[in-house]
Amino acid sequence: MNGVATLKDRLAHYLRRFSAHAKFALAYRTAPLIALWVFLVLYPNPFNLAVSVHRVFNPDIDPDAVESLLAGLPQEAEDIHREILLRIPYRYDWEVHGMPWYFPRTADVVANGTGDCKARAIVLASVFDRLEMPYRLNSSFVHIWVEYEGKEETAFENADAKFYEQDPETGDRFFQWPRIEWKLWFDSTVEGLWTVMPLLRKILLLGGVVLLVALRILLRRNTSEAIDNVMGS
Repeated sequence: MNGVATLKDRLAHYLRRFSAHAKFALAYRTAPLIALWVFLVLYPNPFNLAVSVHRVFNPDIDPDAVESLLAGLPQEAEDIHREILLRIPYRYDWEVHGMPWYFPRTADVVANGTGDCKARAIVLASVFDRLEMPYRLNSSFVHIWVEYEGKEETAFENADAKFYEQDPETGDRFFQWPRIEWKLWFDSTVEGLWTVMPLLRKILLLGGVVLLVALRILLRRNTSEAIDNVMGS
């Protein structure tokens, strides 16, 4: 019986310490808790974010996965590009993968039949690789695209916008600081990360932030009142 009582006392002691630490964190370290909450709402499985970052610099170019897309393709690179965009309609990562940003495998894009710029880029790159056509894979902070001979530049796809380029034929990698079109990038980011976010995720994200801030105000007010009572006694 004494052993059980001792165990209960220790458990109660640890619970009191945990409660005290939790209250302190809520009262005085709210910003890290809000950041953690936001991150977990966006990425319930953080492994997906780590995998996606890895694939930016090591994309899954898979010529075998695009075999079903080769039938009926035109001959010129620019025409192939247009055809792939038609066959892989654009949809945001929230809509396809249930997260704000995810870099998929080529086989998954072909199976889904849709995807965002990353998905379409790796499919196009895989097709070019399968047809032995030269290309380079470029990345800006908000966009990924395939560059090839004769490709026309756009607001998102141009030499000044890219910060990273990979040449699969030579293995060369090139980095530069891009020219940032702030309004263009801001509008694109808001559209892809917030506008198409599922309503439930928005409620969870904002509701959690409001709750953490409310708890912070309440706990700090109680702490101040406790200090005033001690000083006045």
